Amino acid sequence: MSSSQPLPLAGLPEPVRTRVVAQVSDVLPDVPTLPPAVRRVASFAPARRARLGASAIVDALADDEVRERVGVQVAARAEPDDADDVAVVARAWLTRPDGWEGVVSERLARIEESAAVGESRDRELERLRKRLADAEQAVRELRAAQLAREESLREEHQAEHATLRRRLGEARAAEREATTRADRMDAELATGRTEASTRIAALEKENRQLRAQVERHDADGVQARRDARSERDEATVRARLLLESVIDAATGLRRELALPAIEGAPADRVEADVAASGVRVPSSAGALGAADPGLLEQYLAMPRSRLIVDGYNVSKRAWPSSSLEAQRNRLAGSLAPLVARTGAETTVVFDAAETDHRPPVVAPRGVRVLYSPRGVIADDVIRDLVAVEPTGRVVLVVTADREVAVDVARDGARVVDPDALLGLVAR
Repeated sequence: MSSSQPLPLAGLPEPVRTRVVAQVSDVLPDVPTLPPAVRRVASFAPARRARLGASAIVDALADDEVRERVGVQVAARAEPDDADDVAVVARAWLTRPDGWEGVVSERLARIEESAAVGESRDRELERLRKRLADAEQAVRELRAAQLAREESLREEHQAEHATLRRRLGEARAAEREATTRADRMDAELATGRTEASTRIAALEKENRQLRAQVERHDADGVQARRDARSERDEATVRARLLLESVIDAATGLRRELALPAIEGAPADRVEADVAASGVRVPSSAGALGAADPGLLEQYLAMPRSRLIVDGYNVSKRAWPSSSLEAQRNRLAGSLAPLVARTGAETTVVFDAAETDHRPPVVAPRGVRVLYSPRGVIADDVIRDLVAVEPTGRVVLVVTADREVAVDVARDGARVVDPDALLGLVAR
């Protein structure tokens, strides 16, 4: 037993004091030398000891010697469940083993925490009970109001029913007329409902149709705006390309002729009239044939020139015994020096209308290689490339196909014989 200053029983929580009294009541007959008041309680039945002798037991436990004798008997009994904090604290207070004060402090903290949780739960339960009572009171009030309303309606109905019965007894004819009028009104109501349902169905159908039309118009508007934007962007690109070509041509011509800055002169009007009468064709171009490499060289020297090559039409003339793959690579590679020297925008178009195979071609810088889509011949791709170019740009098409030559010439392109191109590139 510890000899430290004992914790007063009155300082313990009420549940612990009650459990201390219960544990002392169980062992009271086995404790020797009890005070007279407690000795009389020890003779009571076990159930009556804690109930009738609690005050005497508490007074006796104030004597530390009595408490020690009682603690010896309590220690001889089986220990309580460790989870029962109240029983553990009561046993520790009575038996006072080593470290009992720490056990009591720890278990009392847990008891107080449990009590706080219980109080919170009790407050929450009380709040819920109050809400339940309020809800029940509201239900009772609603039921009373409903009963009063039903009673009022019942009285009104009974009064109306009595009035109708009196009127019915006074005039049978009026009853038949009222019956006929009611039947007619029912028929009209049924007809009106049918017409309303039909009208609603028609309006819903019309609404769906209008909504579909609006969606189609919206889609058409979006597509139209997209098409207009694409056409506007394409026209802008073409106009700017043509403008740059004109500017580059004028700059090159001015530099080549070393023209001084133009100032006002009396012959300005005459020169303008002469210039408006037509475009001067260089004598050198007129002296060269379509298959002359010099003519192609002059065209490619013009600013912003565009070169489109009918791939197989040229490669099969240059290297007829080679495979198609070798022809493609040799043609693309042979164009590298010419493109590097002239800076012309160059595209080579190969026919692939009957196959989905698109083998890669090692194209030099500045040369673009195209395959025609499946089902589309290379001639049509060349026609489309020429058609999108702005009027006035120098566009050169290298092909020996007469139909292609006629079509692209009509769109403003200049047709060059394959021999002219092959004369400028290394075979």
